[in-house]
Amino acid sequence: MSVEISGFAPARFSAVKDVFAASFADGEELGARFTLVEAGEVVLDLWAGWADRKRTVAWNERTLAPIFSTTKAMAALMIARLVDAGKLDYGQTVASVWPEFAQAGKGAVTIEQVISHQAGLPGFPEQMDPVLWFDPAAICAKLAAMAPMWPVGSASGYHPITVGYITGEIFRRVDGRTLGQALAEDIARPFGLDLWIGLPDNEHDRVADLQRPSAVPDFGEINAATTAAFLTPWSSASGRGQADWRRMEIPSANGHATAEALARLMGALGNDGWLEGDEILSPALIAEASRERIRGQDLVLPFVMSWGAGFMRNEPNFPWGPGAQTFGHSGWGGACAFADPARKLGGAYVMNKQGVALMGDARPKRLIAAAYAAV
Repeated sequence: MSVEISGFAPARFSAVKDVFAASFADGEELGARFTLVEAGEVVLDLWAGWADRKRTVAWNERTLAPIFSTTKAMAALMIARLVDAGKLDYGQTVASVWPEFAQAGKGAVTIEQVISHQAGLPGFPEQMDPVLWFDPAAICAKLAAMAPMWPVGSASGYHPITVGYITGEIFRRVDGRTLGQALAEDIARPFGLDLWIGLPDNEHDRVADLQRPSAVPDFGEINAATTAAFLTPWSSASGRGQADWRRMEIPSANGHATAEALARLMGALGNDGWLEGDEILSPALIAEASRERIRGQDLVLPFVMSWGAGFMRNEPNFPWGPGAQTFGHSGWGGACAFADPARKLGGAYVMNKQGVALMGDARPKRLIAAAYAAV
């Protein structure tokens, strides 16, 4: 049975709509949305399927999706805005704004090293109660006291959850607000972007139900860093209900958004920083935030990675089309958001049937390839 696709796709994007429909016809999707922005204008926006596992609630333009690590793109933007405002420098030490972080030999660790996953703090090797993740102050104290698991600056090792607590604490100490609060006050509300880090209770009924992955991701060769990051019983929050998770602010992992809001945000970064007539980030800072900080075999992910200042860079794996300057972030299960300054593009894909790929889920890759063929 064919699925009804809502939204719009001009004739030049008919192939994208066909690809989207095929993913549903093949049983790869439950509910999903894909949005593309070109030169600041939404030029493609498609959604279809179901927001619940029982298939009783249709996915619509207000359906929020959990975006997991795609949240990191929003956090990277918020840190970049502090740098743009002269309140922070990527090269200064974390300890210069958070003195306690200097413990265990981390006094020289810089902000750009932390947010490009070089700090050696991918997770906690020692056993702990996973409920502790719901206490940001306690987690930040543990991270401040922790010794790096590898020499800082020698390699990247993806910090799936911990980087959000570190980023959030840096932001709070510089700005005075939480990162999620500032995102809402400075970006989301003024520009009508339906994106959140810390979801208010009155928005919870809009969130799509997740259908979990059918298998465990392939982490490649397992080492101590991979284990601490992903594979211990305490590597992520548990022990409390879903509502507690949604209302938490974890700037690495628990954002909620529509594809349209994410695409408009990333579209601004692909369009010299302009969003609805206002500059949210200068072109110089877009270039600085997205430039390479480290490249090489990641110690946690089974990929050679190129990291900017909190952003994944498209090369060398190219999950988001052909652009060498493209940057963004992928999230657990398949969500992604990207900006391509060379073509003035921004795009996002969200869904609720999670895949097993750690990066470069086949569903958005096909949509993005079809979109690039039309621009």
